[in-house]
Order: sequence, then structure tokens, then C-alpha cells
Amino acid sequence: MGEIRRTSEDRQVELTDAALHIIATRGIAALSTRSLAAQVGLSTGAIFRHFASIEALLEAVVARVEVVLEATYPPPTLPAVERLERFIKARSAAVGNHLGILRLVLSEQFLLALPRSGSTRLATCVQKTRAFVLECVLEGQDAGELRADLPAETLVPIIMGTVQMLALSPSKARQRDAEARAVLGSLLALLRSPSIAPTSNRKSSP
Repeated sequence: MGEIRRTSEDRQVELTDAALHIIATRGIAALSTRSLAAQVGLSTGAIFRHFASIEALLEAVVARVEVVLEATYPPPTLPAVERLERFIKARSAAVGNHLGILRLVLSEQFLLALPRSGSTRLATCVQKTRAFVLECVLEGQDAGELRADLPAETLVPIIMGTVQMLALSPSKARQRDAEARAVLGSLLALLRSPSIAPTSNRKSSP
């Protein structure tokens, strides 16, 4: 039996994921229709059947990043701490499987290489992440579940940095899962409200 023919949408996802892999391992300057074709085993002509230009490919890469990141947000009806825990697990795993996302988001050089609309959309993704984490921390503090002796705003970079560290772990999948559980447990232990923590000193955004 011959290979099952892939839909155009499936092929576009494969190509954008391959583009993210090239960005992660070789940098955005190495991304071209030729390198992408070699990565997935297609001809350059086949690439152009799915993307009219490298700019169109980059726009699709940004859209793929948005889809991957959006899928890591848990249901808003969950309690704050559970939302935060699920988010850290999902986001670190998703970004760990698409390390090109980190390179795109964290490198100003890579952002400048994207179409202007793409850079703006990625910046919006970062802003949404920060707002989500801050909301969870503030709700957790209000509920007495997270420590309130430190400003919520100072805890957000710590949480986001933990996500990045977990995503960049070189461990194999099973070891990475165990590492993530251990790190997440330690992070939540540090964030949990200590019984002697004063609550009157909490500072938060108005």
C-alpha cells in the first residue's frame, strides 16, 4: 500500500514545525525554502505549493506558535493554583518540543527578522502569558493559597523563568517529566503561603 496522502493543512503544520526546528538548531538565518525542503524530504517546488514566499512561511510559523501556546492555557474555571500548575506543565512541555519558539520570542534579532505583524503577534503572546501568570498569583494570594509577603509582580518572572528552564532541559522525555515534577513541586512549595507569612505587606497592581 502506498503512503497515505496528507492534507494540505497537515503538510503546512509539518513544514512550520520543521521550520521551528531549523530556527532552534541553526538560527533563523538558516531558514530557507532549500533548507526546509531538505529537512522534510521535499523539493523546493513542493514547498512553494504550500507557501508562496518565505515571508508567508514565517507568518505561518508565527501562527503555529500562537496555536501551540494557546493550547497550554488551562480552563479558566479551575482554582488559581491548579491553573498555574497545569500551565507550567503544559507550557514547558510544549515549548520543550518546539524550542524554536523560545529562540523567536527571546531573541530581538529573530524578532527583527520576522514580518512586522509577526513580531507584534509574538509580543502579544508574551504579554498574554505574563498577564495570565500574574492573574493566577494574585488570585492565589487573595485565596490565601500563595504567599502574600512578596509582590505578585516579582513572582511572575520566577515562574516564567522556571518554564523556560524546564523547556530547555536536555534530559530524555521520561527523565524530563520526573525533573519537571520535582522542580514544579519545589516551586509551588516556595510559592505556597507560609503559616507565619504576614498578609498586610502584600503589594500588587492597582
